[in-house]
Amino acid sequence: MDRSSLQLETPRLLLRLPRQQDFEAWAAFLADVEATRHLGGVQPRPVAWRGLAAMVGAWHLKGFAMFSVVEKDTGQWVGRVGPWQPEGWPGTEVGWSIVRERWGRGYAPEAAAACTDWAFDTLGWSEVIHTIAPGNANSKAVAAKLGSRFIGMGRLPEPSHEKPVEIWGQTRAEWRARKEQAS
Repeated sequence: MDRSSLQLETPRLLLRLPRQQDFEAWAAFLADVEATRHLGGVQPRPVAWRGLAAMVGAWHLKGFAMFSVVEKDTGQWVGRVGPWQPEGWPGTEVGWSIVRERWGRGYAPEAAAACTDWAFDTLGWSEVIHTIAPGNANSKAVAAKLGSRFIGMGRLPEPSHEKPVEIWGQTRAEWRARKEQAS
């Protein structure tokens, strides 16, 4: 797969591989107390840099990771969404994180739906999960909008292993059946 030109497009968003030029917006997002409340909390710039580098590295090591989400109208970086499965993860996840200034616009489900299609069609995944902090009502609403259901409680690998997460998800067959019904 040629990753240099890989991108997904939705009506309002462009999903492309993360770049060094994304760092300022990435770091600002991870410095936002409210936006990171369910993501482990605020990260200082050096930790945010390592996170961006890890995401870029995951693309090279595994052939997938979260995409940078860019708003078509403005060209602004507005989040990260996509397939994610670091070492010890409880399953093949499509996750989402959108900057707080863009909450409520439907960007998370729009981008996550495109990424779910890509994970099933290109990566050949048989299921998709979403790991959600128990108090994160907004992400649960996104998962439900995608057609996912609560599967059970789980844990992430260290260093986040002490906090339980809800596992939501669906199979490729469920995803495709739901899409066919909507057509």
